[in-house]
Amino acid sequence: MSMKEIFSKIQERLDADPSKAAGLTATYQFSLSGDDGGEYYIVFANGAGKVNEGVADNSDITILMAASDFKDLVEGKLDGMGAFMSGKLKVQGDLSLAMRLQTLLG
Repeated sequence: MSMKEIFSKIQERLDADPSKAAGLTATYQFSLSGDDGGEYYIVFANGAGKVNEGVADNSDITILMAASDFKDLVEGKLDGMGAFMSGKLKVQGDLSLAMRLQTLLG
């Protein structure tokens, strides 16, 4: 699955279950390196999440990962905390937002 397809699926999940984003106002930037990597961001506001391609003007958190590791994270093959502890997932910004990431993307 390509990164565009993965973020499209994330959008579908967010649309199908907006309760995941309830009470969250934040912008997540994803900086994904390697093959099929790229820049994506998700804006959470008013109980909804909107996926965008590119770099956000103002993000609350930036997730830096290899694209292949991000795919594994989204597919449940890689644990978020384990990825963070092993250095596969790097976070810049609000760490409490990182803790919600698995719930938001799953």
